Amino acid sequence: MADAPRPAPTAGAQAAAQVRPQALSGAAPAAKPQQLKGAPPPAAKPNADIATRPQGISGADAKSEPMVERRTDKGAAKGNGKLSSGIDQMHKAQAVTEIVREQSDYYHATKTAIFNALLNTIDLSQLAQLDQKAASEEIRDIVSELVTIKNVSMSVVEQDALVQDIINDVLGYGPLEPLLARDDIADIMVNGAGRVFIEVGGKVQLTNVRFRDNGQLMNICQRIVSQVGRRVDESSPICDARLPDGSRVNVIAPPLALDGPTLTIRKFKKDKLTMRNLVEFNSISPEGARVLGVIGASRCNVLISGGTGSGKTTLLNTLTAFIDPTERVITCEDAAELQLQQPHVVRLETRPPNLEGQGSITMRDLVKNCLRMRPERIIVGEVRGPEAFDLLQAMNTGHDGSMGTLHANSPREAVSRLESMITMGGYGLPSRTIREMIVGSIDIIVQAARLRDGSRRITHITEVLGLEGDVIITQDLFLYEIEGENKEGKIIGRHRSTGIGRPRFWDRAKYYGLERELAEALDASE
Repeated sequence: MADAPRPAPTAGAQAAAQVRPQALSGAAPAAKPQQLKGAPPPAAKPNADIATRPQGISGADAKSEPMVERRTDKGAAKGNGKLSSGIDQMHKAQAVTEIVREQSDYYHATKTAIFNALLNTIDLSQLAQLDQKAASEEIRDIVSELVTIKNVSMSVVEQDALVQDIINDVLGYGPLEPLLARDDIADIMVNGAGRVFIEVGGKVQLTNVRFRDNGQLMNICQRIVSQVGRRVDESSPICDARLPDGSRVNVIAPPLALDGPTLTIRKFKKDKLTMRNLVEFNSISPEGARVLGVIGASRCNVLISGGTGSGKTTLLNTLTAFIDPTERVITCEDAAELQLQQPHVVRLETRPPNLEGQGSITMRDLVKNCLRMRPERIIVGEVRGPEAFDLLQAMNTGHDGSMGTLHANSPREAVSRLESMITMGGYGLPSRTIREMIVGSIDIIVQAARLRDGSRRITHITEVLGLEGDVIITQDLFLYEIEGENKEGKIIGRHRSTGIGRPRFWDRAKYYGLERELAEALDASE
């Protein structure tokens, strides 16, 4: 069949019939079809025997480990528990860990053997011509036959998980697929092939998900970044990208990553959070939420500050809900993830250099070009460098209501970072001139924080008032005060107003007819 001309498929069934170049048998075919681009490479011994199931684990009661992440520290002693109880629970956790490891080793060895047999059985070039559904069904049929031929001792549940994992390896993101499908996961952190962490409810957990080897992990990383026209390899080992759903992706590859490729995914929430959701999560008080609504609707220039994972982008998304639908908004991002719902939105994204080091489009290039596109608001996903100067210029030249985020731990530090970014940009401006530009551009700084219990809170709503001498003066409108923690280790606190009855942006709110709502929110918070 290899020498005969390959007919073009005219239907899904005809194409599927050509996926298998020969009948399935226990022996591998003599010649292996060309490997589909992006598929994980086969192991050195494609016909290696499937590992023996560990004693005490039967096919009926074993579970699919890659699909379920287990916490082996469940029931671990609290800080105030008795020492003996803690030791007993530690021994139980170690026993569970050993069983889980044995199950996981057997499952992965079985999966590797079946996967390699699959690659020797199907024509991957023909498989690539099928649509996603037809290709999945074809792989499912072949893997089921291979499981029967090799007499694999697995339960029905395990076989279903095995089939789905192999489909994910060939057509999707491999072991990441079950994690990407979960709505409760905020971050996925892959530290080489053998260690995958997730963040759930603000807490980081180690999972039993793992990759076959670093080669498979690197293939999946390349598959992800290639979808947005980027690359990651030894010559370009750092890459920012995004998944089709908007999830933010960062990859750092060897030789910079010493223990294998490192992949970090900030999951994109399918359901956009609203200000009401933030109130329900206790991220902000109802009165503070109303004040933020007035700030967004009255076209104040807003800087959102916070540390990594503090919820800056989520808060920025929430504030954009108060933008008038008639306004023309332009967003600039390194990896597009903002979810503006207005009808008149232009989304721009930076571009890294090509193999020759040419063709890069920086954030500053995008912000400067925005000024030629008749924007009413400019939103910068994250201010990191010299583009801070251009953003401040835009805010100060008729583009009221512009917004941006940056990394800082307090409003005061956010102002200092802005000044440092402009200074390091090489503009040669005196410090006082830079501070005057900041004061004339930024109206509000909103500080977000991730607390030690994993919860996220808006800790400051702060006004930028002006200069006294060479010092920028700010004024807090709302603060979050920590009062302690409960028995479960959750932080107890409250948002409170500082008692400012007439903030600096009062006249702006009045211009948009929102002064009454602002006054009611400030009065109710006292």
